[in-house]
Amino acid sequence: MNKFEDSIKNNKILNVIRPYVNNRQIYIVGGYLRDLVLGKNSSDIDIVTLSNDTKEFAEELTENLHAHFVPLDEINKIYRIVLPDKTTYIDIAQCEGKTIEEDLKRRDFSINALGYDFSNDKIIDTVNSLEDIKNGIIKEISEKNIEDDPLRMLRAFRFQSELGFNISESLIEIIKKHASNIEKSAKERVNTELVKLFAGKKAVDALEGMDKTEILYYLIPECKALKKIPPNSHHHLCLFNHCLSVTDKIEEFIEKAPDDIEKHFDAKSFGALQRKGYLKLAAFLHDIGKPKTWTIEPDTGRHRFIKHDDAGAKMAPEILKRLKFSNKQIKYIQKLIKYHIYPANVVTGENYTDKAVLRFFRKMENEVPDIIAIAYGDRLSALGPDITEKIVNDNINGLWSLLDRYLKTKNELAPLPKLLDGNEIMKILNIKQGPNLGKIIKALTEAQLSSEVQTKEEAILFIKNFKI
Repeated sequence: MNKFEDSIKNNKILNVIRPYVNNRQIYIVGGYLRDLVLGKNSSDIDIVTLSNDTKEFAEELTENLHAHFVPLDEINKIYRIVLPDKTTYIDIAQCEGKTIEEDLKRRDFSINALGYDFSNDKIIDTVNSLEDIKNGIIKEISEKNIEDDPLRMLRAFRFQSELGFNISESLIEIIKKHASNIEKSAKERVNTELVKLFAGKKAVDALEGMDKTEILYYLIPECKALKKIPPNSHHHLCLFNHCLSVTDKIEEFIEKAPDDIEKHFDAKSFGALQRKGYLKLAAFLHDIGKPKTWTIEPDTGRHRFIKHDDAGAKMAPEILKRLKFSNKQIKYIQKLIKYHIYPANVVTGENYTDKAVLRFFRKMENEVPDIIAIAYGDRLSALGPDITEKIVNDNINGLWSLLDRYLKTKNELAPLPKLLDGNEIMKILNIKQGPNLGKIIKALTEAQLSSEVQTKEEAILFIKNFKI
């Protein structure tokens, strides 16, 4: 306890805030304190106040910190201060309840219900928060708190993924009981929690819990069909567990890959959240098209999933739009699903040529590491009786070689030049805009990727000879 108290008293950010508290009843609450207990750095600080001048305090603190003031909810008196580093946020809100103890008891889980009284340098622990943090247990404060905000059920799994904590059996039972209520939560909030969940190192533990409570199927009902596909000659796991395994292997890939790759996946490429969260969601959904394409050959008993990559890519937008993903995010995930087999094909036998590698790099562009990561997880998660150790080793070594070549050459890869635009093609061929024009443009792009066409003259000759 003393060590924790010392870490609060010596905390640089809190000591910057302390002089502006004056005689107000001001409290630090929630995740910032939890992370201090765990010895983690956090850039999000939650403050509640029992004083009647919440907005005035927030504005005063903003001015003195040379920060940016953002009113989040004027009715409920919730304000955000964005510090000059643009990564540290202080959220200030009016206390819910007549006392700080009442406020803390209204929170989601005990691990987030710790409080600190600025005025008296006093820790407030009304629901055994410190004990549950120490024991790594995510425990409800009350069932009513979960009922009041169903998103808290998904947050429990998100914290499990991020912190590596276990969820209490009592909370699991509450989630089972109220799982369907997750459909009442705003999809934008669900979206954020899901991406954070997938970005966590223990995402698979969380997904297994979401399966157990069935909350997963209220969010992505298409996943239920994955459980119908049994192990087969190429897969030692049922399809659902295969998808979990591929998701899990992404973390292994990142740990083994060069530092540049970790930075690539940590980047916030699609907004405020890590690219890794979207990558691992794509890994989980990479075989979502298999149930629709599943056949068993009567003579051999072999399981076939012809064009399941295309089928999955077509399913993805409907799933992701329902969960309020942006068009840019959808295109990224859809691309990874559509081409998840591509890297393995490139590094297999006679296909592994300089021409094939260059085509792969140009076609996949900035997603080369992402596609390779999924292919890596896919190979290590499909170890049926027909898959030999040599097949696995050759494939994995090929993928690492492919990644190495990409990292060495990526800065030298110039974008494909636009040799002919749509208007030029219509004029040369005397055709109108329509599906045929799209087919010609796509074919020309493919020819450029393969280096079959490199000049404008070659492009003109190609489209003139192209048969629709």
